[in-house]
Amino acid sequence: MMKKYFGTDGIRGQVGEYPVTAEFMLKLGWAAGRVLGSANGGLVIIGKDTRISGYMFESALEAGLSAAGMDIRLLGPMPTPAIAYLTRTLHANAGIVISASHNAYADNGIKFFSSAGAKLPDDIEAAIEEEVDKPMVTVESARLGKAERVDDAGGRYIEFCKSTIPMSLSLKGLKLVVDCANGATYQVAPSVFDELGAEVIAIGTEPDGLNINRDCGSTRPDLLRKIVQEHNADAGIALDVDGDRVIMVDNQCEMVDGDELLFIIALSRKQQGSLRGDVVGTLMSNLGLEHALQSHDIAFARASVGDRYVLEMLRQTGGVLGGESSGHIICLDRTTTGDGIISALQVLTVMVQSGKSLHELKNGMSKYPQHMINVPVSNGVDLDAAPAVQEAVRSVEQRLAGRGRVLLRPSGTEPVVRVMVEGEDEAQVIKEADQLASKVAAAV
Repeated sequence: MMKKYFGTDGIRGQVGEYPVTAEFMLKLGWAAGRVLGSANGGLVIIGKDTRISGYMFESALEAGLSAAGMDIRLLGPMPTPAIAYLTRTLHANAGIVISASHNAYADNGIKFFSSAGAKLPDDIEAAIEEEVDKPMVTVESARLGKAERVDDAGGRYIEFCKSTIPMSLSLKGLKLVVDCANGATYQVAPSVFDELGAEVIAIGTEPDGLNINRDCGSTRPDLLRKIVQEHNADAGIALDVDGDRVIMVDNQCEMVDGDELLFIIALSRKQQGSLRGDVVGTLMSNLGLEHALQSHDIAFARASVGDRYVLEMLRQTGGVLGGESSGHIICLDRTTTGDGIISALQVLTVMVQSGKSLHELKNGMSKYPQHMINVPVSNGVDLDAAPAVQEAVRSVEQRLAGRGRVLLRPSGTEPVVRVMVEGEDEAQVIKEADQLASKVAAAV
């Protein structure tokens, strides 16, 4: 289904450039209210990250929703998964997230959650787009929506996060560095780990609207590694700007990515007898994850890149665990969407219950070297119709002899093809990727 405004993860772009404008957000709020409301109106909650443009878009969406007859509850800065949770517990028709995730502060975006705390299906997004293009008509004054602030939103979400691990479990004795990326988790994340007994060193907790994700967070973990080393911490937790992803650092200051975290959680669930269905990764998940899970008789399936596709496959297979290398991990036996804080808590629970360090736990999986090259292409390029490229792919696969993978994937956000080669030998992987990228570049 082709959509005009919505991408794979909502609407996103540079602030001030259509459709990421105050005017469009006013109309979007009205359109969403028309589609998601009922004859008697309804309720929508709005949360945001800490980028400066959030104030502007919050007000615009509020006005549009009110014009459509919807009541609004404003959460202020709040992680994306918290908005999914509160949409359910406040019995709202929908939740709206104002965030561009790991993008710089000059960008912003909008994501929606259904009343069940899940991302909207394509047909509902298409219906909202159809309404956006209609003239805006305000309901009569007696039916205008009202807006209120939810003062205890943070406390509600903190208690929910804590409830996802055994009540008797304590993090006392663990020293943790928590990097909040100057983003939406800056108030709640340190409190979650502190209230569970850990000694918490918090960084990235001084947002000014412009420093979001600046040299911190899950995409820039160098500062976290430094602080973990300086404080001789047991682990570092790097959240992304809107709180749905997490990357960790072990006590040896080595990175622990989403694939490794997913393995640790999955193996623990398997040993406890609570793992159901396939564990779902993506086309980009490391081959080492697949092999490690298979060695423990855990079925693994690959979805297209993107958390919504991981979630779809989990529902199809009846699974409860899935995720991406980026650290977007979905624990459906705990919540409805990817949640960085909750994912980190599952890993910390394994550490406490097993008595093992994060370094020991991640060593249960050996990652294969990967090398990826972005090859610029023109729009509409069809690599399946390029015989030289297909022959080159087959040749690489033959040389890898079943001990590696080749992936050509057009980017969904920029005009490039991602050429990825993975295998046991790093030198061979780099060489094969370089040669394959040259073939792709020559063909386009």
